[in-house]
Amino acid sequence: MAGTVFVSGGSGYIAGELIRQLLAQGWTVHTSVRQLDREAALRAQLSGDAQRLKVFAADLLRDEGWAEAMQGCSHVAHVASPLPGNWVKKPDDLIVPAREGVLRALRAARAAGVQRFVMTSSVAAIVYGRGRGVHHFTEADWTPTDAPGASPYTLSKTLAERAARDWVAREGGAMEFCTVNPSVVLGPVQGADYSSSIALVKKLLAGSLPGCPDLGFGIVDVRDVADLHRRMLVAPGMAGERVIASGPFLKVIAIARMLREHLGEEARRVPTRRLPDWLVRVSALFDPLVRTAVGELGAERHTEARHARELFGWQPRPVEQTVLDTARSLIALGLVRV
Repeated sequence: MAGTVFVSGGSGYIAGELIRQLLAQGWTVHTSVRQLDREAALRAQLSGDAQRLKVFAADLLRDEGWAEAMQGCSHVAHVASPLPGNWVKKPDDLIVPAREGVLRALRAARAAGVQRFVMTSSVAAIVYGRGRGVHHFTEADWTPTDAPGASPYTLSKTLAERAARDWVAREGGAMEFCTVNPSVVLGPVQGADYSSSIALVKKLLAGSLPGCPDLGFGIVDVRDVADLHRRMLVAPGMAGERVIASGPFLKVIAIARMLREHLGEEARRVPTRRLPDWLVRVSALFDPLVRTAVGELGAERHTEARHARELFGWQPRPVEQTVLDTARSLIALGLVRV
């Protein structure tokens, strides 16, 4: 099946890969950027039939542009959401655009007669707030919004998904709504405009981390996340579904060792010693960004992707390939000095 689909946030990391895959499958794609002066750079990064790609200006915090962007679309992938590159002083700087943006997109989609609306949420809406120890999560779990020290990003993803589901239950009518909940998304980058989730690999390669804190996360490849979005756009019976997109949980030190083992001299700056928890806690006294991670020291958060496998036969590529493809693309594009 290939019709006309709207993908929000076209200059984003996941959205860009999704657009490439949709164009390759024959879809006509409408996408949005905050300002149209970014259109030329976006088109330069996207392969596929340029005649089947239309770019519109739309902002998560403004009504203008959404109706025009969705006109004629039967499907929507709402990928756009603020992702911080550094510390955010006010939680509402992330929460408000994430929550109001998805509600704005839902209203425009309903008015346009959209049949299927796929929202990109996150495992951040599932796994945080449990503290140290080994934890296993499924789609039935939710991050408590009153968890001590919850980061603005975690709150933004949790509150936005809850708000979207509540709105659809009240006002969605016949429009089918579902979410993809990825873990940390890595994979090859196409240029300097990439997700802040890539920052860890970049910092490791650059040697800008003094060591590896006792932190970790599930990892999934951007190509596999986009593939799951494509499947959820067209598969029957998706109304209300929530699907985790995640590979295995890896500690930072395991990622560092992968880089050192396979990249040789290019990974010479990658640290492989552990940072003691006390040193991370001392750093948190002076660094608000580190402070948000202190509560997750020693935690293992395993996100089971069994549901995606059962629904679609979805199988993410080996995590080692994802990590190394990330690093090699950063090096090849000159985005990190090694």
